[in-house]
Amino acid sequence: MSYKHLTLQERERIGVWRSRGLSFRAIAVMLGRSPSSLCREVNRNSRHGYWASTAHERAQKREQYSHKRSRLKDQAVRYEAEQMLSKGWSPELIAGRLRQEHPQWPTVSHEAIYQWIYAERQDLVGYLLRAHPKRKRRWKASGRQARIPDRVSIQKRPMRINERREPGHWETDLVVGPGRCALQVAVERSSRFTKIGKIPDKSARSSRGALQSLLHPLPAKLRQSITYDNGPENAEHQLLNESLNMRSWFCEPYHSWEKGQVENTNGLIRRFVPKRTRLDDVSEEKIKQVENWLNERPRKVLQFRTPNEVFGSITVALAP
Repeated sequence: MSYKHLTLQERERIGVWRSRGLSFRAIAVMLGRSPSSLCREVNRNSRHGYWASTAHERAQKREQYSHKRSRLKDQAVRYEAEQMLSKGWSPELIAGRLRQEHPQWPTVSHEAIYQWIYAERQDLVGYLLRAHPKRKRRWKASGRQARIPDRVSIQKRPMRINERREPGHWETDLVVGPGRCALQVAVERSSRFTKIGKIPDKSARSSRGALQSLLHPLPAKLRQSITYDNGPENAEHQLLNESLNMRSWFCEPYHSWEKGQVENTNGLIRRFVPKRTRLDDVSEEKIKQVENWLNERPRKVLQFRTPNEVFGSITVALAP
């Protein structure tokens, strides 16, 4: 038989009958309860007399917290988690990195880290990448479709690129704000390595010039193709292809999720430059700091290695 907690009505009867001098055994018979249970109930809650309402409130609080166990009991784990949070790493990245750097420690899940933060260290909530009260799916509305000369659909992109088996294929997008300036973001698909350049306006010429500056210093084998959306800033893609010997692929209209890697990266950049930020006022030093943070941040999809580590190993492997 499963045990049922005492109700407020039962506690009120216990209080009345005890005040009349009835024994625990007699009360237990009338309530259909164990005498020992009633004895514990009264002894636990009769420091200044037994009051049914107070006893019931205490019992509800005990029930509320009885099934909650402390998270991250190890002090060393807590210290490392706090240090990684201060770098802006997510609990999922922290859990994976802890397994990689300290395999001898007990396994910690990202959910345990979240629970520890919200239950015991709410002062750390501000370090979470997206500190929304609830997680929600976000949709980005596309603007008017532009006419892109020599546009080739992403549907024709080879499978080896889709599956990220070959390095040197990039996704690009703009991060815009209320001013004239914008950020040109380029992400290498296999390593998630990111390069960011500030452009004076959102024109096709400025966008092409930024991509030229970002990608030209790289080895030719790491400059294979770029996947764009259908924004007017991408109209000069063919000139860039001729200069860098690359190919272009374009998402289907209103399908910006088809270049999801750079979309996700833009979301991380927004942590440092929120949507209402005037990018004209953001310094080159600040942009470089954001770029370094992205490339030094471990990724689950990279087995918790950083984009710098993966891109660096690719560069070494391609060296003659």
